[in-house]
Amino acid sequence: MEKTIEDPPTSAVLLDHCHFSQVIFNSVEKFYIPGGDVTCRYTFTQNFIPRQKDWIGIFRVGWKTVREYYTFMWVTLPIDLNNKSAKQQEVQFKAYYLPKDDEYYQFCYVDQDGVVRGASIPFQFRPENEEDILVVTTQEELETLQSINKKLELKVKEQKDYWETELLQLKEQNQKMSSENEKMGIRVDQLQAQLSTQEKEMEKLVQGDQDKTEQLEHLKKENGHLFLSLTEQRKDQKKLEQTVEEMKQNETTTMKKQQELMDENFDLSRRLSEKKMIYNALQREKERLEGENDLLKRENSRLLSYMGLDFNSLPYQVPTSDEGGAGQNPGLVYGNPYSGIQESSSPSQLSIKKCPICKADDICDHTLEQQQMQALCLNCPICDKIFPATEKQIFEDHVFCHSL
Repeated sequence: MEKTIEDPPTSAVLLDHCHFSQVIFNSVEKFYIPGGDVTCRYTFTQNFIPRQKDWIGIFRVGWKTVREYYTFMWVTLPIDLNNKSAKQQEVQFKAYYLPKDDEYYQFCYVDQDGVVRGASIPFQFRPENEEDILVVTTQEELETLQSINKKLELKVKEQKDYWETELLQLKEQNQKMSSENEKMGIRVDQLQAQLSTQEKEMEKLVQGDQDKTEQLEHLKKENGHLFLSLTEQRKDQKKLEQTVEEMKQNETTTMKKQQELMDENFDLSRRLSEKKMIYNALQREKERLEGENDLLKRENSRLLSYMGLDFNSLPYQVPTSDEGGAGQNPGLVYGNPYSGIQESSSPSQLSIKKCPICKADDICDHTLEQQQMQALCLNCPICDKIFPATEKQIFEDHVFCHSL
């Protein structure tokens, strides 16, 4: 078969779907002499247009698909299809790639889609026979041929004698083979008997193997039941482990909550100690302010007695307040200007009262915070106006304006 760089395009198209009349092969010989190149001539019909990948192959008669080509050649495309000479083309197959047997072959034109577009008549690759040649001989040539014929007859006779000798030898060999065949027949019978015995033993072994297989299946079933039981036990064990883990987590959570409560209790104790310290400081501040208030009262009485004034003859009297603790001294001409400081800064209302928020009878965080707020403010004793502790001068001027 021809060795090419690229195989031609083929398909599995059957003969029924081919169009053999579109390309016509011309001057196809009945046989071609082996060893020589073969020229294939063909003609395109009017409606057929060749394409680049079309090819011509040599197929053995009886082919079924275009894949069964023996060799092929690519088709050369004509330059102008309208020219009459372009319709007639030819390709040349080299002798090296041609078949060497005497089977019947034919040319087939196959397009690039693998469809056969034309096929030639069958031909052979063989030398010329004597039947196809008309021989004219002379008398001398005839005598020469007769002598050659006698020699050939002698050779044929010798060959016949040789064949007869060979035939006798073959008969002897045949007899020997027959005797050996009989011996082999006896041996075959013996082997068949042994085979029958071995088959019986094999049946016993197969039966024993089946029993073992049944026992193995039974053991597999028991193993499956045991495996299921083990799986359930493992599930129960996992559930117990999860329960233990949850109990450990609950214990850890409880310990954390207990620690948080202890920390909170410690923080409350610390805050209570701080509040008690603030309360003691406020109590000492109150005592100090009460002492200063007593000194001011005595100083006011001394000034009144020095000026010879009577409290009832004053044009303005400072109103008394039940919530002021010690009250106002009637001997002051314009009232005590520091009474507002005393009332706002000193915890004069430290008498035990119920907390308005938590209703506690004892001192609580709300009461202490309220007292701290009062200590940071200055309340006017006349109009109840509140001033920050940082605006003390403004507060004193405000109280003085009430006496004008």
